[in-house]
Amino acid sequence: MSDVPVKPKRMQWVSPYLVVRDVCGALEFYERAFGLSPGMIYPESGTEAIYAELSYEDAVILIGVPRGRSTRPQGAARREGSSLYCFTPDVDALCARARAAGARVAMEPAEQFWGDRTCLLVDPDGHAWMWATHVRDYDAPAG
Repeated sequence: MSDVPVKPKRMQWVSPYLVVRDVCGALEFYERAFGLSPGMIYPESGTEAIYAELSYEDAVILIGVPRGRSTRPQGAARREGSSLYCFTPDVDALCARARAAGARVAMEPAEQFWGDRTCLLVDPDGHAWMWATHVRDYDAPAG
């Protein structure tokens, strides 16, 4: 049995992996728009990046170009039905910051019945990001 741990210490047990057209461009966007911090960046043949890690609070988000293809995907890869749900201390400020960085605002900040104030942002690769600030606890109706 190896002494190598099952997973690296910096990683959580389940990590989102987003396919992007341009790793370096995505890194720059996610840092400007959402305040994510770049981590490891893996180059392909010493030139352009094919994979990178970003951190946000205690989470790691992985991004990379499609593997096994000779060319990058064309256009924004729309991911219908999937999104990331992330918490932030101030959803209104994050929405304004992301809009200024080029995110498409699909839903302006609004309070939801479950107690979070949320906005829905779409990044240049078509990934949906639901950002939330918890403003009150949800009281489920007695059933």
